[in-house]
Amino acid sequence: MQSRFSTFFVLALAGVLLVWQSLFQVSETETALRMQFGKIEGANYAPGLHLKWPLWIDNVRRFERRIVTERYPGETFLTSENKALIVDFYVKWRVLDAAQYYRATAGNSDTASSRLGENVKDGIKGVVARRTLQEIVITERTVFTGDMFSRASEAAKELGLELIDVRVQRIDLPDEVSGSVYQRMQESFRARGNQLRAEGSAEAERIRAEADRKRTEILANAQRDSQRLRGEGDALASRIFAQAYGKSPEFYQFYRSLQAYRSSMARDGDVWVVSPEGEFFKYLNAPGRR
Repeated sequence: MQSRFSTFFVLALAGVLLVWQSLFQVSETETALRMQFGKIEGANYAPGLHLKWPLWIDNVRRFERRIVTERYPGETFLTSENKALIVDFYVKWRVLDAAQYYRATAGNSDTASSRLGENVKDGIKGVVARRTLQEIVITERTVFTGDMFSRASEAAKELGLELIDVRVQRIDLPDEVSGSVYQRMQESFRARGNQLRAEGSAEAERIRAEADRKRTEILANAQRDSQRLRGEGDALASRIFAQAYGKSPEFYQFYRSLQAYRSSMARDGDVWVVSPEGEFFKYLNAPGRR
């Protein structure tokens, strides 16, 4: 009886172990690859429990599905003008196809990052080589990285990876050329400043000349109009005087004498030496006037 119980216990334990060896679990952050005698039999298993052949028949490899961020140190690239630039960048990726990932990298994330980095560097090299230094400086980073992203995406698929993002962190000049470039920029800005100041001075002179011309024109027009009005006034006065003389010559002479008296006596302190019997005092000496 005890022997039968022991046999049953051993068989049950063996069955449990066999079932346990026939199952494997994939977590939420993983993907899995099932191989049989070194040959891939299944890949990209979803999270949960899955069946496999027990013991050494099937081998299960698990890979992280979470996004990996890999930063790469500065690399030197040449522009279309053969000017050196140092570019720092980082890449975000994750495993897309476990089978292809295993075939291309043997499941080694360092190998995947290294090969993907080389592909991105080739993309940066192509982008930089087609542009001048000025074009690279003024180009939006999104345009710059967008071209690199499209180039590297295809290479990432060959590694079984999904390329999430490619970003340029820094674009800089080598230390040996930074000083000369800075000096050239200073000279360029200084020349531009001198040009703007010269243009401003010329514009100021033009505005002053235009203002003087308009002032002279306005004064000339005013002088012309005043002369015209004065002439019209004199002509009207002469016409009125002529009409008055025609109607009453005696009154006209009396009015002219009053004007002469007013203009002659306008200043205080003047001394006159004239004869009271002269023509000047004709109306003052007339009979009946005091």
